[in-house]
Amino acid sequence: MFAFSTEEILLMIGRIWWPFFRIAGAFALMPFFSNGHVPVRVKVLLAFFLATLVGPVLPTPPPVDPLSAHALLIAFEQLAVGAMMGLILSMLLHILSMLGQMLSMQMGLAMSVMNDPANGVNHALLGQWMVMYGTLLFLALDGHLVALGIVVESFTLWPIGSGVQELPLMMLIMKFGWTFAMALMLAIPAVMAMLMVNITFGVLNKSAPTLNVYSLGFPLAMMLGLVSILISFSGLPGRYTDLCLDALTAMHQFVGGTP
Repeated sequence: MFAFSTEEILLMIGRIWWPFFRIAGAFALMPFFSNGHVPVRVKVLLAFFLATLVGPVLPTPPPVDPLSAHALLIAFEQLAVGAMMGLILSMLLHILSMLGQMLSMQMGLAMSVMNDPANGVNHALLGQWMVMYGTLLFLALDGHLVALGIVVESFTLWPIGSGVQELPLMMLIMKFGWTFAMALMLAIPAVMAMLMVNITFGVLNKSAPTLNVYSLGFPLAMMLGLVSILISFSGLPGRYTDLCLDALTAMHQFVGGTP
């Protein structure tokens, strides 16, 4: 018969229990996994399966009683670390959502909003389309596999029990500014094109006041906006690939990885 001491049992439980919390925290905000259409049971079971799979090869966690207050603190720390890692990747989808919102406003489609009851948000039509495209492209680039690899490697780079005080939280805050900057960078070509169209209609309205510019301008602005999106969309995959690389690199550096 096999005989295990209390320390050995706690060690075996800790090898799965603590990684489960970090992986579950990452799944809560990571693209595709955090989608409301993915059932919570699937997320929990997948996190538990990955924790069971990688737990035996991870560094030895600290021997902590799972029923103590210290164990509860470590569990919250692992959830926070995983959630912050997933938040960095979730900004990729927010970039495309803001891009679609900017383009919709320029085309006069700001009121065309689609309700997403699964995620509890409202998206512009173009924004929702951009988010779906970004998710599929992220999966096509195997970004989800790279992200899972970084989460597993984080247990070596940032061992369990290291806390969250020493994490580069300022870098995470700066990523919010990066999100707005990248969305504006992607939207500038189409926005400038639509600005020139609006200026042209303004000049036409001044030179020919009797012409009904509003009935003519709205369909033309929408049509020219679609042409601008088509032209901008041709270079979007390459730019979005660079953004995915930047986000994954930032995710790796956040837990102490080298650039």
